[in-house]
Amino acid sequence: ARTTSFLKDEQWEKLEPLLPKTAPGKKGGRPWRDNRKVLEGILWVLKSGARWRDLPERYPSSATCWRRLRLWEDLGIWLDIWRALLAELDERQYLDWEETFADGSFASAKKGGLVGKTKRGKGTKWMVVVDGQGVPLGGTLASASPAEVKLIEATLEQVKVPRRGRGRPRKRMKRLIADKAYDSDPLRKRLKALKIDLICPHRRNRTKAKLQDGRKLRRYRRRWKIERTFSWLGNFRRLVVRWDRLITVYRAFFHLACLIITLSSYETSSNVYSTIHKGDAAF
Repeated sequence: ARTTSFLKDEQWEKLEPLLPKTAPGKKGGRPWRDNRKVLEGILWVLKSGARWRDLPERYPSSATCWRRLRLWEDLGIWLDIWRALLAELDERQYLDWEETFADGSFASAKKGGLVGKTKRGKGTKWMVVVDGQGVPLGGTLASASPAEVKLIEATLEQVKVPRRGRGRPRKRMKRLIADKAYDSDPLRKRLKALKIDLICPHRRNRTKAKLQDGRKLRRYRRRWKIERTFSWLGNFRRLVVRWDRLITVYRAFFHLACLIITLSSYETSSNVYSTIHKGDAAF
């Protein structure tokens, strides 16, 4: 059968040292299946959106892949790897903290943790913050019921890019750009206290005095960058409709998708960062 690899060799070289070793236990037993083969099997399910039982025979068993996916989520491995990749990009000054973008998306779900009712039906919500190039900096899952404006601060708390050497993780961006659903004066004030400038259009039914500087709002034209990131996430079909009852497993898929997008950004970040936002310093 034809072998399909979702990871390039150079990508695997970055991931391999960050994954737990597969040494056999002291009490013996079957040795762990090769990490790359297991990860390729997990990625097949994540990308295709298919059922675990449909995993092709060329990969380790579906039970092995499922257990490894959940175990590494329980241990925080997926999130740690994602942040380690971000740390390397940040060390190279490839992350753009000058302007970042935030948004949420709905995934239909019937049962399990973090499932809430909306006009569109029951579901789970992804909340994501990306840098100026669309690289995911942090994200969280929540019930679909609360408005995004009530979830954004908890999402920002998930932005924790480690620094090489000593120092606290990097968390603060200069500007946060979002749509009019985030138009909230209390939110603006709280973010301003953190030295974060919230840029978003006012709601049409707003009755209070306008606070948004129209010149700064020109940056809103670049909001397509987070829409592109959500399109990338949508290519991981297992995220689009939540079939996993266990939120741990669904969160593992979410973290892995963000990790893969971040890993893929290594190919473009070095060329993009040197040219973005030329002439933007005036507003």
